[in-house]
Amino acid sequence: MIYSDRSVGKQDEDTGIKKGKLTREMILEKAAALFNTRGYFGASMSDLMAATGLEKGGIYNHFASKDELALEAFDYAVKINGRIVIGELSKHVHAVDKLTAFVTAFGSMAGHSPIPGGCPLLNSAIECDDAHPEMKERVQKAINKVLNGLEGIISNGIATGEVRKDVDAAAEARVIFTTIEGGIMLSRLLDDAKIMNTVSEHLFRHIRLLGS
Repeated sequence: MIYSDRSVGKQDEDTGIKKGKLTREMILEKAAALFNTRGYFGASMSDLMAATGLEKGGIYNHFASKDELALEAFDYAVKINGRIVIGELSKHVHAVDKLTAFVTAFGSMAGHSPIPGGCPLLNSAIECDDAHPEMKERVQKAINKVLNGLEGIISNGIATGEVRKDVDAAAEARVIFTTIEGGIMLSRLLDDAKIMNTVSEHLFRHIRLLGS
């Protein structure tokens, strides 16, 4: 078969695009782990170069700045962890079971996060605060998405009669989420997995009491 110059050029272009995407994905994966363990301010460009095996120019071919890389690495970390949580929730139908699965899946990030360093929401929220307004906004949006998801589960449970009608869905969503994050923080800070187990058991009992 005879290939035209145009078809060969297209194949080379497609190969280049695929390689570029793979390199970009690799940078995000390495950067997400680095930022999640050392923090935005603790991770230098030298650290990123060492982690990715690329020169500064190689990284900047895919990301315009360290800020842009940090924001996209955060999104990447949240997406990876989110897939695990959503996967666990999808195994259940009833609201109470979904909430229990959420606690189990999210709580596992204290010691078994797919992204080294634990929960990226907690880590980024603690570090960025007012020092990095763009990251703070990104974290706020991610946390609000989680809270809205929990509130939706509880509200649906109220509508179907699985959850008591007197339950405040928004307030309960915040209680569940902040309790888990507090457990993750103490568990990692004190290197004591029993703390997260205790927090999870407490939430399991609390969630059962929400049932009608």
